[in-house]
Amino acid sequence: MPKKAFKLDVVSIRLVKDAPIYSDTKIDSPNTAVHLIGDILCEMDREVVCLINLKSDNTPINCSFVSMGAINQAIVHPRELFKTAILSNAAGMLLLHCHPSGNLQPSKEDIRITDRLIHISEMMGITFIDHIIVGGDNHQYFSMKEKGLISNPSIYYASDYHVLDFGNPVKVMEEREAKHKGR
Repeated sequence: MPKKAFKLDVVSIRLVKDAPIYSDTKIDSPNTAVHLIGDILCEMDREVVCLINLKSDNTPINCSFVSMGAINQAIVHPRELFKTAILSNAAGMLLLHCHPSGNLQPSKEDIRITDRLIHISEMMGITFIDHIIVGGDNHQYFSMKEKGLISNPSIYYASDYHVLDFGNPVKVMEEREAKHKGR
């Protein structure tokens, strides 16, 4: 019986532009970001997550609606967020999502994804600017940056393999959480 030739599919990934929604207004505050997209998000009847990709001067390049969830949650994974940021050659990124209930307090999952994005964006060289929650009539918002919950850390990368310590991931997370509680 002849052996079948192995075939490897060739794929390509492209950024497809939809109709523009936003201006070239620089996002210099959470209020500016909320003004640009908050009205659209506040009209949603379920949680919707939007990523705004930014140039180095915080001028928007584009936005991507990365997740549409249920009335009280949306699934967000860093790979979907970074896909458009990388394809857009973004220097920074800003995450916004809505809470249709009008309760602007971040959930545990909101905090968890923000923490992941801060650290991954540092490794990727894309500044994570803010995570903003909007809801209700769009007159109020919750900015994690304004609340002091976001600071862009500098990560130390070892240059000597003798000092590499991959550690236990669970222990590393516990130590990080203990460090943040002690602030």
